[in-house]
Amino acid sequence: MQIEVKNVEGNPVNNLRRLGYSFQRHEGDEMSFIRPMAMAGYPRFHMYVKMNGADMLINIHLDVKKETYGENTRHHGEYGNDGALKEEVRRLKALLE
Repeated sequence: MQIEVKNVEGNPVNNLRRLGYSFQRHEGDEMSFIRPMAMAGYPRFHMYVKMNGADMLINIHLDVKKETYGENTRHHGEYGNDGALKEEVRRLKALLE
């Protein structure tokens, strides 16, 4: 799910920390953030953020459980606009816009 926030004021890392997200790493021109929903770390909201001038582009999904590796690498994420992800997107839009 994608969100675009126009004319972001302040540092995007600090803004997302105030909303409960932890900075993970830089991947090229994107920043990765997570917000766990449980003490075990999963499920968690995971977002990639890219700045375009003063606008913040957020690509967010819900990691249901840790990815699995082996012959077939699988990412266990939800990308649809329903359930917990829909509510989190609504919360982010209300607080960031």
